[in-house]
Amino acid sequence: MSTRIEHDLIGDKEISNECYYGVQTARAAENFHITGVTLSGFPTFIISLAKVKKAAALANYELGLLAENKKNAICEACDEIIAGKYHNQFVVDMIQGGAGTSTNMNANEVIANIGLELMGHKKGEYKYLHPNNDVNLSQSTNDAYPTALRVALYEKLGELTDSMKIIKSSFAKKALEFKDVIKMGRTQLQDAVPMTLEQEFRTYAVMIGEDIQRVIEAQQLVREMNMGATAIGTGINAHHDYAKTVEAKLQEVTGRPFVTAGDLVEATQDTGAYVQISGVLKRVATKMSKICNDLRLLSSGPRTGFGEINLPAMQPGSSIMPGKVNPVIPEVVNQVCFQVIGTDVAVTMACEAGQLQLNVFEPLIAYNLFNSTNMMRNAFETLAYTCVDGITANKERCLNLVLNSIGLVTALNPYLGYENSTIVAKEALETGGSVYDIVLAKGLLAKEQLDEIIKPENMIQPKNFGLSEKK
Repeated sequence: MSTRIEHDLIGDKEISNECYYGVQTARAAENFHITGVTLSGFPTFIISLAKVKKAAALANYELGLLAENKKNAICEACDEIIAGKYHNQFVVDMIQGGAGTSTNMNANEVIANIGLELMGHKKGEYKYLHPNNDVNLSQSTNDAYPTALRVALYEKLGELTDSMKIIKSSFAKKALEFKDVIKMGRTQLQDAVPMTLEQEFRTYAVMIGEDIQRVIEAQQLVREMNMGATAIGTGINAHHDYAKTVEAKLQEVTGRPFVTAGDLVEATQDTGAYVQISGVLKRVATKMSKICNDLRLLSSGPRTGFGEINLPAMQPGSSIMPGKVNPVIPEVVNQVCFQVIGTDVAVTMACEAGQLQLNVFEPLIAYNLFNSTNMMRNAFETLAYTCVDGITANKERCLNLVLNSIGLVTALNPYLGYENSTIVAKEALETGGSVYDIVLAKGLLAKEQLDEIIKPENMIQPKNFGLSEKK
């Protein structure tokens, strides 16, 4: 295997000629054995890095800072990365020291060496196209890395909203399917008042719909980027028109409405957007986990639980209990949600730990936010397609629970009065009799009137009461 010698501040290092990355990437790959997950595990991030580098090259060329042949080589190299090539050359662990410098140099070196080959040169012949002098021109890790992170997050949050729309639609469709299924609502796991399964499932769709709007709002926070800030926000080593020029080029390359922050010093150190995004992800996870708790409870049984709905049977549930089928899909979504909720603490601490003009912990922020959005997207689509879409209702079971429930007496309260209703409820509890039968036996209501009151459509929505209707 042929090799080349590259050098940096530390000294010389032998690099395989099969590698498009260079000496700084190689050192980082040796230094950081942390997660076992490299940059290549997050293709959207790699593509975003390439888009940032392409936008910078276009801006530098327009400002007369970069020769046309170098601009063309950089842009063509970036286009190949954007198309999905060379991702295996991004070998640095996602969590790394140095505020993302290793990630930035991994991109710079790969782009430079691809560009060199396109120009007819060999890898490592940096006198023709240099990772720092040309690919990283007018940039610092401290503006290129967070901008790429924001470009990637913009896409990941958009993907998350798409998956949330899928699960919302699944619940909405089931709500329509269950519009005639009367059941008992519960508070504190005790019988409350009747409702329909439609109302229960429609609520889940509404809950998810509200959170879709929160994610969309959070997505807008990452539109503001700090390209042109260079090291700390003062723009040292950058052309005075570079910031506004690279803003236009990034919009052109990404097709997204990214804008330059009003104060680049502030934007370089402030990670508040990540705190809010992580908080929104935690909110979504918390509510989705609650929904999965409900699905598991409503489907519990099959003989000794609620048994109001049936989840699709996906796999045998036990190595010892024949016939057992577990709610494995809601269970796995629960676990994803727990992970996202826990991750919020790590993101918060990483954002809090920034000092002075830079937060060096953005690699941890990136790793966790990418992981959370990826897991949530996969989990929500799995929940929709392999669980919710196949749920069926046990209509008779639901109705029988309503008719035999002590909670039915609440629907009679406007007609019997609180005292009589309490007497009926107490006797039903003590004797095991039904509320329906006790009311008739005591002559508190005529059968025709009682039957009318407990019609499903009369128990699931507000009603105009007149004095003549009450006993």
